[in-house]
Amino acid sequence: MDIIQYTEEHRIFRQAIRKFFEKEVIPYVEEWEEAGIVPKSIWRKMGEQGFLCMNLAEEYGGAGADFLYSVILTEELSKTNHTGLAAPLHSDVVVPYINSFASEELKKKYLPGCISGEIITAVAMTEPNTGSDLAAIRTSAVEDGNEVVVNGQKTFISNGINCGLVVLAARDPSVENPYQALDLYLVEEGTTGFEKGKNIKKVGWHSQDTAELFFSDCRIPKGNRLGRKGSGFMMLMEKLQQERLMCCIGAVAGAEYMLEITIQYCKERTAFGRPISKFQNTQFKIVEMATEVKLGRTFLDKLIMDHMEGKNVVVDVSMAKYWTTEMAMRVADQCMQLHGGYGYCEEYPIARAWRDTRVMSIFAGTSEIMKGIAAKFMGL
Repeated sequence: MDIIQYTEEHRIFRQAIRKFFEKEVIPYVEEWEEAGIVPKSIWRKMGEQGFLCMNLAEEYGGAGADFLYSVILTEELSKTNHTGLAAPLHSDVVVPYINSFASEELKKKYLPGCISGEIITAVAMTEPNTGSDLAAIRTSAVEDGNEVVVNGQKTFISNGINCGLVVLAARDPSVENPYQALDLYLVEEGTTGFEKGKNIKKVGWHSQDTAELFFSDCRIPKGNRLGRKGSGFMMLMEKLQQERLMCCIGAVAGAEYMLEITIQYCKERTAFGRPISKFQNTQFKIVEMATEVKLGRTFLDKLIMDHMEGKNVVVDVSMAKYWTTEMAMRVADQCMQLHGGYGYCEEYPIARAWRDTRVMSIFAGTSEIMKGIAAKFMGL
């Protein structure tokens, strides 16, 4: 019996989102890769079809769907072999902060736009000298009457150019305890003192608008703070389980995609008068990869069900995040090798997949950070 029991509605949804991507995304991927960004119009098309923030309540315009719809969308998006349309980041990483911790006034103001695609979101934690060490965040937020004055810089912010709303992590310099000093704020695009930097040129993820964000005496309403004052660190910790689980879903689905296109290539490509899939070395390599992918899928599906049941699986997700992303890198490298020289050519999809896979063990917490988390909880 499969670990995840998909319903007929889930299967219908998978077909619908697959057809949408085949029509509205895949034909334009090369264009978006060249441009270094996806157009905002595709976000609005996603919203029109009800494909964004599907778990949100109907009162805000959502569908109240279960987490499996997000899983399906992320898996099918991985098969488009591009990373620019970061809908899972928007729907399942950033917007949950608003849905869980914002005031009702802020929810009514922003969530409908997040669902329709009119508002694209980003989360701003990383700074030039601060990655996973959230306690070392330097961006400051100082209260001044009914406003908060923000100063600082963020970097490597996905959706950084397209975003219309940012969940910003900043600290109150008057609070000595670095963990109690952190807060999360909503900052709108166009707010005075909030500027977007250039689109960062990256080895991969070419169509993903990743940027620096700058805050210089940026004034926002005090009411834009999420949750109670000083609770930012705890909110981040609470949501990191789902964020890292989303990374695992992308890693396993990506590995499955790379293996699929490589098997097809090996069946069609001939050498010494026969398909290279008939050579023992090719067969062994493919079987080794298929085994790893199946192990990853089994581990992932169990974590998805645990997460949906509300279990605390932070340690297991940390283990999975490091293992599945590194597994995907191994698969990408072997698939590239089996493609030979053609695999290094941009016209073959494995080239982009190989290039885009590498960063997965870095973002949302490096493999080393994930192992450190697991070690701590193991009492090591």
